[in-house]
Amino acid sequence: MTGLPTVVSATELSNSFLGKLIEICFVTADHRRTMAGLVRLGIGPWRVYTFDSATVTDRTYRGAAADYAIKVCFADVGDLAVEIMQPLYGPSIFQEYLDTHGEGIQHVAFDCDELPWARRLGEFAGRGFPLSQSGRFMDANAFAFFDTAEATGTTFETYSIPRGFVWPEPEEWYPGPPPEGQAPPVREQ
Repeated sequence: MTGLPTVVSATELSNSFLGKLIEICFVTADHRRTMAGLVRLGIGPWRVYTFDSATVTDRTYRGAAADYAIKVCFADVGDLAVEIMQPLYGPSIFQEYLDTHGEGIQHVAFDCDELPWARRLGEFAGRGFPLSQSGRFMDANAFAFFDTAEATGTTFETYSIPRGFVWPEPEEWYPGPPPEGQAPPVREQ
């Protein structure tokens, strides 16, 4: 990018495309320990899933097809999703983060809801941020991570949950499920 973008408003630049901040993610070597710590702070309940070959299609890592698995846990704090990821096996940017930084906040996600999926990917690439990892949970919810850490200090993600998608029952609720009849919020792009 040459030159600086124009300031459009108090919250927008002329080159804005990210949309709303919708998620922060902690990468950990022990999802149970991290969930327990966050529950002590009042964050939860947690929905626990495994992202692997049975649940995620089109898995890529650094531009190539990849076989990886991640334990993924979600809790909602207002309109923001808090996520925990524990790499289980295979190549991943999450294991890279653990190996080089230890545990901590590894990425943030934006909805980019004004852009179709292919254009989102193109916006990141066109700004010099190549795709680092991606997949499709339940062959529907596309997610993509980009090499933004050198420029920003963290990794950026975008994902797309199709309208009408119903999340499967989690493998586990921690510390327990919500009261009967109270479902978790539906996040759609």
